[in-house]
Formats: sequence, structure tokens, C-alpha cells
Amino acid sequence: MKRLILIVFVSLILFNLPVNAQQNTTLPIPKIGIDIGASDNPEDVSVTLQILLLMTVLSLAPSIMIMTTAYLRLIIVFHFLKSALGTQQMPPSQLLAGIALFITFFIMSPTWTQVNDTALQPLLDGKIGMEQAYEAGIVPIREFMFKQVRDEDLELFISMSSIEQPENRQDLPTYVLIPAFVLSELRTGFIIGFFLFVPFLMVDMIISSILLSMGMMMIPPMMVALPFKILLFILVDGWNLIIGSLVRSFA
Repeated sequence: MKRLILIVFVSLILFNLPVNAQQNTTLPIPKIGIDIGASDNPEDVSVTLQILLLMTVLSLAPSIMIMTTAYLRLIIVFHFLKSALGTQQMPPSQLLAGIALFITFFIMSPTWTQVNDTALQPLLDGKIGMEQAYEAGIVPIREFMFKQVRDEDLELFISMSSIEQPENRQDLPTYVLIPAFVLSELRTGFIIGFFLFVPFLMVDMIISSILLSMGMMMIPPMMVALPFKILLFILVDGWNLIIGSLVRSFA
């Protein structure tokens, strides 16, 4: 009975296909096209260049996000923490990247609020142009980077560039400030990572000494030390301590 019903159902579908196909042919099919031709109006060329510039900025947005915010230091410290704990796939790299991203939003919110108030909203309201919006919006970001960059890193990139010695920070080009900021963030992240490794390295050494004294040389010390390192991290409230210290380091 079930097989008969299935055959009837399939037959109805097959017989209805031509009818549905004929009905669908009457429906209009949308057509989307992009035309490229000559332009006699200079404003059309200007709009096209602005669109190309916008697409370029959007494609570089992830790099800009990483290199000019607190994200770089956070993700370096989180990966050092993961290596120090000895957990292979926990927490996942995607999770660490997401945590670093949202903490970056928290840290950068005052800076981005200034960018929105002084550059983005006036640009959307038509009060200022694109160049004025850039000049106003880059100021809070430069102030944030100047607070974190080292003078030694600034002097390094100034000496390697072909510019004259700037008299003040306003005269320093942004393309010199960004790599100096990145270098400073790398150094700071590695310093914090070093101090994270020390207590977990002590746990590894203690467990290895205990296993060696007991003659249990066939058991991997990393496997035995892992639960103790996790327990130590939980007892000291490690996530609260590390994230709190990282956020305060940008003050």
C-alpha cells in the first residue's frame, strides 16, 4: 500500500512538471549588467574613483584593524598563554581571535567614539568632505598609537625614512607611526608572554623532577603537568587576571 501511494505521488509530480514549466516561462527574468563606457562628465569619473578607493579600503580593513588597534597585543598574549598551558586545541584559535576582537572593541571604544563624532557623522551629514573627514578621524587613532609606541621605535623608522627630523608629533607622518606602533606592540606582547610562561614552566620542572625521582620515565611529563597547570590557572582566576592586566596596560 505504501509503495502504491509513493508511485502515485511521484507520477503526479512528473506529470505536473510541464505545466509548471509553461507557467514559469511567463514570469519576467531579471537581468543584471555592468556597462563600461566613455564619460563626458568629470563628476562621473570622480565618483568612480571614490568607489574604487572605498573598495580598496574595505579590502584592507582587516589589516588596518590589526595594525592600528589593541588587537595585536591581545592576540599575541593569548597565543602565548595557550602555548604555556600546553593545551593543543583548547581554546580554539577562532575563539581566541573572537575574544581578542571584542576586547579590542571595548578598549578602542573611546577612540572610535571620537572618530565617529568628529569625522564620520559630519561626513554623512555633508558638513565636511572626504579629505577633511580623514584628517579629523586620524587624530584620535594617532593619539592612541602615540600613547603605546616607544621613542626608540619611532627613532628607528624616522632614521630609515627619507624625511626630515619632525619637530613635534603632529609633523610625524602616519606611515612612519604605524610600523613603529606595530614594533612596540610586538615587543610588549612578547614581554607579557615571557612572564606568562614562567609559572607554567616551573610546574613542568617540578612534575618532571617528581617523575624522574620515582623512576616513571616512560610517562610524558607534559601529560601529567597539564591538569596541574589548568588547576593553577583556575585557582588564580587566570582569565580575569590576564584580561584585566591587558586592558589596564592600554590606560
